[in-house]
Amino acid sequence: MRTRLVAGNWKMNGSFAENAALLQGLVGGLAGFNTVRCVVCVPFPYLAQVSAALQGSRIAWGAQNVSEFGAGAYTGEVSGSMLREFGCAYSLVGHSERRAIFGESDAQVAAKYAAALKAGMIPILCLGETLGERETGATEAVVRRQFEAVVNEVGIEGIGRGVLAYEPVWAIGTGRTASPAQAQAVHAFLRSCIAASDGKVAAELPILYGGSVKSQNADELFAMADIDGGLIGGASLKTDEFVAICKAADR
Repeated sequence: MRTRLVAGNWKMNGSFAENAALLQGLVGGLAGFNTVRCVVCVPFPYLAQVSAALQGSRIAWGAQNVSEFGAGAYTGEVSGSMLREFGCAYSLVGHSERRAIFGESDAQVAAKYAAALKAGMIPILCLGETLGERETGATEAVVRRQFEAVVNEVGIEGIGRGVLAYEPVWAIGTGRTASPAQAQAVHAFLRSCIAASDGKVAAELPILYGGSVKSQNADELFAMADIDGGLIGGASLKTDEFVAICKAADR
């Protein structure tokens, strides 16, 4: 049975006081869950606070980005080994905002994925198309291209050590959500791409949906055969919402 996973992406939000209240609520609210794995991916300055608050809980933590470089003259970058010292088990890689706003190429995303693996973290590889790409029927070509760039870097074995997250760019922070059928179709396509190389990896790899997931639509999305959880943005900053989404995945 595939791991059920819900990962919260705080993006560039938070303060010490806000974080403390949120983390306290999550530790209590998620204590009784059985099957779902819960993760929060937080801004770099808060890793020490999150590490201290979540020690001994069933919630893991991670980063929102990782450098492709191990060390050296790369001002402003944060390496995978540094993140591991803060106890990061996960790192997002290739989020659409990193690709669109900061110009990360498929090759750079692949190098970051490899760096996360080398550091002993589980990379969450984000894939997805823009509205224009969907409207021109390019969805499968786009996610295949993004996926294959990473396969070419780390092999299918490396893919099996990570997590995929399908995030249609047109549904992030817009209030629009891919229908369960639309999301399932892309998840099934991605799983078929993996199965072409390794059936075991395809059967076991978690594929998350990210795109305006809320407590109101989580049950319907997570009921789809190939959707194994969610990558949650704004709703991960609200204790009750995030707990409710995790509860839907736990069911």
